[in-house]
Formats: sequence, structure tokens, C-alpha cells
Amino acid sequence: MERIDLFKKHLDEKRAVKIIAGIDNFDMESVKKVVAAADKTGASAVDICADEDIIKAVREMTDMPVFVSSIVPSQLARAVELGADAIELGNFDVLYKSGKTFSANEVLELAKETLALLKGNHVFFCVTIPGEIDINEQISLARELESLGIDLIQTEGHFAKTEQANGVRGLMERVELTISNTVELVRNVEIPVMTATGINPTTAPFAFAAGASAIGCGSCINKLSSEIAMIATSRQLVEMASKNAEKVAALV
Repeated sequence: MERIDLFKKHLDEKRAVKIIAGIDNFDMESVKKVVAAADKTGASAVDICADEDIIKAVREMTDMPVFVSSIVPSQLARAVELGADAIELGNFDVLYKSGKTFSANEVLELAKETLALLKGNHVFFCVTIPGEIDINEQISLARELESLGIDLIQTEGHFAKTEQANGVRGLMERVELTISNTVELVRNVEIPVMTATGINPTTAPFAFAAGASAIGCGSCINKLSSEIAMIATSRQLVEMASKNAEKVAALV
């Protein structure tokens, strides 16, 4: 059985939990702590940056499925060579801070370029749908990605407008947006949807209720300074997801 099969199984059961170290987190020790927390608590997968040294180090320390995120197709193709079990075009949220924006067409072209570089070598491929574009564009992009054979799409709660609330209010507004995006995308595509942005033990149940098959959890873990706190939070997420799977199974 391939490592990614665990993540696929959890997707089918609507209980997948991907712990995100951060697309811009190049601190080796920080990444290792996040990976260790995910591994010890039975998370479905961990998501790391495309740094070659970090990929090699993480691959050596865990047998859990490893996602590598980047917006550079050549880095994603290289990650597969280095042992990544899955690649993700996206996790754009942290890149918006530097003023970078992504159109639907740009994301589609980057996905096509990445597939071309893989040269038919199938690897589990996730693509983030930019939260800043209109929901109709999101749906159209998701359908085109589905036609390309993309395995999973990830939502996010980013606002195109420059003025938005900060603190808890801002977080909840972004969570509300990513949840609403999840609802619309689940209704319009057959491939599974992973909900990210502002997802933590409190907001995660809403993501699954919206139809998500997976949650992507980053800042609620990777911003913690204590490894014990990371483990505790990751365990909460995994336990919550397992309860969701039980509810889904009971309805079948």
C-alpha cells in the first residue's frame, strides 16, 4: 500500500486532516516540530514547503503522507523526485501578504505546466482555488481542474478587498468565506474538497458540515511555540474529524 492511500481513505471517510507547516516556513526545526505533532496524533498528512533539504529531512522522519506546496511547477515536479506523496499548487493565503494575486487562468496554466513536467507520472495533485476571485470563477476553475484529472481542490477565505477586520472578527469573516466557498464547490464538482483558512478545533466542524472531505490546518498549530500545545491541538482536530466520520457512516 502506498503512503498516500491513508490520506485517500480518510478523504473517502470525510475525516482527512492535513497539518500545514507553511509554504513559507523554511525553519527546519519549526517544520520538524509540526511534522512530529501531526505524526504522533494520527493526522492524515502533513504539508511542507518545497525546500529540498526540508523535504529530505521530513521524508526521513515520518512514513505519513507528505504534501509539498509551491506555486512553482518545477519545484513541485522536483518534490516528487525527492519523495513527496502529494503536491499542492497553492496555499496562496500567506503569499497575498506580499501583494501577490492569482487569477483563475493563472492557476489553470500553472496546473497544466505542472502536469506536463510530471510527464505522465501520476502523483496525488491538489490545487488551491483562489478565494479572492468571484465564486462563479471558482466553480468554473474547479470544473476545469477536475477535467484535467486533479485529485483534490482546496478552498480558502481570502478577501479581494483591501479593508477587512483584523483579530478574531477578521478570522471569523475569513472562515465564513471559506466555508461558503466549500458549500458552492462541493455542489458543483465531484472531486473532494478540502477546507482551509482559519480552520481550528472550533471551526473545523463547520467545514465538514459544509461538505468538506478534508480540512487543512496551519496557523492554529504552526504558530504555537510549545510542542506539547501543537500535539494537543492536532489531537483535537483528529478526534473531531473521526467523530465526523462516525456520523457520516451512521447515515449511510
